[in-house]
Amino acid sequence: MNPRNPPCRWLWLVCCLLLAGFGPGALAKAPDAGYAYYQIGKLDAARPGITEPAVLLMGGGEWPPAAFAWFAAKSGHGHVVILRASGADELQQELYEEVGGVASVQTLVFHSRGAASDPRVLAIVRAADGIFIAGGDQANYVRFWKGTPLNALLDRHVAQGKPLGGTSAGLAILGRYAYGALDGGSITSDEALADPLGKAATLVDGFLHLPRLEHVITDTHFHARKRLGRLIAFIARLRHEGHADVVGLGVDQDAALCVEADGQGHLVTLSDGFAWLIRPVGQPARIAAGQPLEYRSIRVTGIGTRSRIDLNDLSVQHPAFDITADVRGGKLELHSATEAPAPRAAAGR
Repeated sequence: MNPRNPPCRWLWLVCCLLLAGFGPGALAKAPDAGYAYYQIGKLDAARPGITEPAVLLMGGGEWPPAAFAWFAAKSGHGHVVILRASGADELQQELYEEVGGVASVQTLVFHSRGAASDPRVLAIVRAADGIFIAGGDQANYVRFWKGTPLNALLDRHVAQGKPLGGTSAGLAILGRYAYGALDGGSITSDEALADPLGKAATLVDGFLHLPRLEHVITDTHFHARKRLGRLIAFIARLRHEGHADVVGLGVDQDAALCVEADGQGHLVTLSDGFAWLIRPVGQPARIAAGQPLEYRSIRVTGIGTRSRIDLNDLSVQHPAFDITADVRGGKLELHSATEAPAPRAAAGR
């Protein structure tokens, strides 16, 4: 049986799962292989529609059902695979039972790097119509996946015209550049602006290669955790290191930026969230080890529910706000004709 033949693909996958001891509707734990597996729905059902290229950028927090419904449609209402390094099947249950519109959902929870080379894991990922990366700690994704066969399959999935999405830590790794949180913490804006070349700013290059995100570093829980300063510091460091055209894209929690195949993006939010596009001009005025950042005339544009962003040229139609940000002595100053929203408090990393 040829697993590349679409009519045989799901029968082949089901056989693989049964041979691995993954019975229908059951939790299959594979502690020796370094992962756990969950599934819900009909793995052998035909995919009702066609898959389309798309990227779902979610900032964390609550998941907007409309964004998941959009993602399900881009997956051809077929078979979605959720990847994570903590938690269990809670997102799987919500996607299948509350949002609906998919034939099945499978979840792989990684506990080690070895699982990213496991043939059974790779078979599940290879057959996915849509892949979604859950939240948690992005350091685990970097350590477990970067440079593995799974990493290559994620790029291949996108190249085949299938949708990919992520929330919180899952969003943090979707850009060409990523904050890896590899020091075990979560750097604050004040810390990053005080020393953008410090060891705590653990940036990762070339993890994933998504079209139109080649020059982007993302950030999450953006407004609630006051992360504008740290994303500016990340951009300053990357530009200092030779990546002269890098820009930043932050997404608020409870919000999602839905990017179509042509690069056009629209925002879905449960409350008053935004996506934030950060575009500096040129190099920092000063960036040196152990020294606070100096950076001038950084354009910050808000993408709201009435806005549209074109990731081909980074233009924004009907922006929610425009800000000019300056960093002086490691302190962030904002100057705007259209005011940005006031920061909201938030707990957690």
